[in-house]
Amino acid sequence: MIPVTRPFSPPIEEYHELLQGIWQRSWFTNNGPLVNDLELKLKRYLGIKHLLYLGNGTIAIQIALKALKIDKEVITTPFSYVATTSSLVWEGCTPVYVDIHPESLNIDPTKIEVAITKNTQAILATHCFGNPCDVEAIQEIADKYGLKVIYDAAHCFGTKYKGESIFRWGDISTTSFHATKLFHTVEGGAVFTKNPELLRVMAYKRNFGHKGFEDFHGVGINGKNSEFHAAMGLVNLKYIGSILERRKKQSLFYDKYLGSQEFQKVQIQHGSEFNYAYYPLRFESEAVTKKVKQSLESAEIFPRRYFYPSLGTLNYVSPPCTPIADENSARILCLPLYHDLSEMEQKLICRKILRTINYNS
Repeated sequence: MIPVTRPFSPPIEEYHELLQGIWQRSWFTNNGPLVNDLELKLKRYLGIKHLLYLGNGTIAIQIALKALKIDKEVITTPFSYVATTSSLVWEGCTPVYVDIHPESLNIDPTKIEVAITKNTQAILATHCFGNPCDVEAIQEIADKYGLKVIYDAAHCFGTKYKGESIFRWGDISTTSFHATKLFHTVEGGAVFTKNPELLRVMAYKRNFGHKGFEDFHGVGINGKNSEFHAAMGLVNLKYIGSILERRKKQSLFYDKYLGSQEFQKVQIQHGSEFNYAYYPLRFESEAVTKKVKQSLESAEIFPRRYFYPSLGTLNYVSPPCTPIADENSARILCLPLYHDLSEMEQKLICRKILRTINYNS
């Protein structure tokens, strides 16, 4: 079986070594030394001054919304994982969908202004598939109308824009360290901000608002993470260079093998250093997409329709008019991509796709 993804697994003895220290200290959670060490090493690797390690990427968005006091309308994208929208609704906000750019698949800045009302407080944009949004255009609009900017950068570990981590953009940027991600801590996430005061507020919010044992600084939640998860992150971070290099090599292999076909590829933002976190293909129609998916699954190969259906179809939001997102959601298939995927397996995947397309053409 070839799944769409598989977690990177570091040498188990390296993980065991850190586990022994956890056992000796009997300090399993609550801002332990490994959590602090991971935060420090991530800041150094990413070139970021302020970040907080959290339980997951969803709580990262929720804490960002709370810290910025967002509780009304938020302009967002319909082409993302469900957590982008569900976090807004969970926090009592109203998602206002803006259609995506047909080439980048990110929120289209030229369509944001018309969606702004007196109740708009923020823009929540996703760097889809690790491809940076037009961050400068979005920030210009936010500055013009006094809006906050939050980025769902769950796909973006290792992505850079103009030589710097994409996590540097926005009032708050969030990410996921889930096991399916390019860099993972089994479960986990983080928030990033340039504002030290915002960092302080979010630090209280991730730990029930605790300000010492007997004092509280506002309403908080359990957003922290454990020493066991931090240990996995510390070991995996040692291999991030080879992980990124391997992912790029695999993506270029797909490019070469499938190059004879007129697949529509995602247009990567100019000035970006892409992390190759996913390999999305856009087929000519939903019917072809379904045929390719069925063909691959018959051979025990499991791609994924990221991101289907479009979030505007959720039964707890008002249906928007986002034809570009709806159409692309129906036509995209992400191919298997993970560290130990072999060239032989990639060839099998490509041959199956090409035979299916040529047979149906």
